[in-house]
Amino acid sequence: MSEERNKRVVVVGGGVIGMSVAWRAAAAGHRVQLVDAEPASGASNVAGGMLAPLAEAWPGEEELLELGAASLRLWPEFADELARASGLPSGLRREGTLVVGVDSADRAELDNLADYLARLGRAVTRLTGREVRRLEPSLGPAVRGGLEVPGDLAVDNRLALAALRAAATAAGVEFVAANAKHVRPGAVELEDSTMDCDVAVISAGVHSGALHPALRDRIRPVKGEILRLRARSTALPPPSRTIRGPVRGRQTYLVPRDDGGLVLGATQYEVGFDTEVTVGGVRDLIADAERLMPGIAEYRLVEAAAGLRPSTDDNLPVLGWLVPGVLAATGHHRGGFLLAPVTVEAVLALLRDEEPAIEIKAADPSRWGGQQCTS
Repeated sequence: MSEERNKRVVVVGGGVIGMSVAWRAAAAGHRVQLVDAEPASGASNVAGGMLAPLAEAWPGEEELLELGAASLRLWPEFADELARASGLPSGLRREGTLVVGVDSADRAELDNLADYLARLGRAVTRLTGREVRRLEPSLGPAVRGGLEVPGDLAVDNRLALAALRAAATAAGVEFVAANAKHVRPGAVELEDSTMDCDVAVISAGVHSGALHPALRDRIRPVKGEILRLRARSTALPPPSRTIRGPVRGRQTYLVPRDDGGLVLGATQYEVGFDTEVTVGGVRDLIADAERLMPGIAEYRLVEAAAGLRPSTDDNLPVLGWLVPGVLAATGHHRGGFLLAPVTVEAVLALLRDEEPAIEIKAADPSRWGGQQCTS
């Protein structure tokens, strides 16, 4: 294999993970090509952009929580570096997250989350409904309680994607508008040609499983629908913080954007590669969000879209060598933006033939029973 600062790297996939890896690998001195027929057009383009490992914590997923928390710590520096490298805003929002509940079952779920986090040494602040509305006056009287999670962040996904493409281009990444068909050591096969490389990085989201046998049947698409709204002049402004909450047992989020924008999400279906927006999905998103924030009835509906989350059976991503010369950086489920910085650091370490951070070990492909591969 070539020297550390002179490897030919082909990154397959142009979402948040692929472009982040390509940018930072090129900035580290590698010769990088990124293969994607339409960069920034997949799941990353319709993401909510929550950076919220605590608010999304779930019993039994402690390794994912640790991985997310490690990546969250990297995000401020990652965002600052991205803004400098691109000359564009990174889209990072630092206002924090409120997790709110409406009925008794929802509030019991919040109590369970707070108790679970406390057992892990990660305290959050419990709030009454009145205290929640004092922080975010646009929330309605149905909200009876909540948890304040000030450390969780958010990012405007489309601003970040624009900055990543600009930073990658400035660092010398060559964008190749093509679809990859197969990845093997030393080469990425396209529809009508082959690209030689020292290392191929598979970051193709839900399409990753078709590129290498080790990923076949390991990554499946999970559909998610979102709505983009914008406050009209007669409406209350959106909340300044990200609002999450179980509503009738369904997880709902409202993520603010600049200039009165608000993202509502997200449905979750196991329906293969279907990306059509359904009437039922739109109905549920609006009904649940309106329960938390009645004022959205006055908002303008800007966009309804659906994306496919690349998911694994244990919800952990796939980060590591599949075989010598082929790296996987995929399967991030709903955490692509959250996990981008820690994924980048892991890939850079592996390109240097070093061990990545300890939190990465749980995401190694060897967890499926194979031997851990080295470069």
